Amino acid sequence: MLIASLDYAWDPAWLNAMAARPASVLILAGKPVLAHVPVGGPAPAMIAEAMVRGDLAALDRLEPIAAETFELSYAALRKRERPFVMVLDAANPEVVEQAAYDAAYQGVTDALTLYLWRNPAFHLTRWAAEAGLSPNMVTAVGAMLCLLAFWLFWGGHYWLGVASGFAFMLLDTIAGKLARCTGTSSKWGNVFDHGIDLIHPPFWWWAWIHGLATYGRPLEPIYATMLLWAIVGGYVAQRLIEGIFMRRFGGMHIHVWERIDSRFRLITARRNPNMAILVAAMLFGRPDVGIKLVGLWTIVSVIFHAVRLAQASVKAERGEPIVSWLA
Repeated sequence: MLIASLDYAWDPAWLNAMAARPASVLILAGKPVLAHVPVGGPAPAMIAEAMVRGDLAALDRLEPIAAETFELSYAALRKRERPFVMVLDAANPEVVEQAAYDAAYQGVTDALTLYLWRNPAFHLTRWAAEAGLSPNMVTAVGAMLCLLAFWLFWGGHYWLGVASGFAFMLLDTIAGKLARCTGTSSKWGNVFDHGIDLIHPPFWWWAWIHGLATYGRPLEPIYATMLLWAIVGGYVAQRLIEGIFMRRFGGMHIHVWERIDSRFRLITARRNPNMAILVAAMLFGRPDVGIKLVGLWTIVSVIFHAVRLAQASVKAERGEPIVSWLA
């Protein structure tokens, strides 16, 4: 069993790490935090009493692991960062809340999620946790806003659609962080959240093109169809390339292979960067130009990822290891 001192807070990554290391104890500043007592090992009650006292000497049968220096893989959230362990202070809980929130944040993602949403999403995630909202509740509200954005784009109400879309994008960030920070992740929640993320973008771009006629900037029907297929086909192609890369290279994401891949992920043709392009075009009253730029950027992104997949495949055939720069 794992025995924990609730005088401390820790990243959930430590639970998996300690579960894989029988007869060990995680320590912080010389005090025990988490202990893995194997079957046939010391009596759990004795270990628990020693942890209450903070008596590390009484745990000499367990291998000590120093939280300050131990190297631990953090691949799940695509970043290089030592998972936190810290003393709980009832008078100052925000320090731990911020650490838990930061630990739940992906290191390699798009620029809007990484920089624009991060601070407001922290306060909203904190409020949602205090209000007792579940991640699926947040996702459900976001799903309604996602549908509303589609309807508004379809009717050419672009600014209202952008507002609804951005609210959905923010809630999408909050739902994932809330699930990780409160330990309420579930298989259904993961399917619900990521399913919406995966499916809705092509429908948004379709609605955007359809709304151009109402807005007064229609595209030629044949050109509009070609543009839509370029955007949707490029989106599907990028997802397929990512899947092929993961399957071929041990589950590693293409975005964490080399530093250039992580930097390109900030701006690659996914929903959030595409929305930034569309908003920039709307500032000039040209939603038609915006969607054309999205099509162009999608083609560029597909070419970039296809080249990176080919380069990784060639290196692998030469016997060179394909390892993430975050490892």
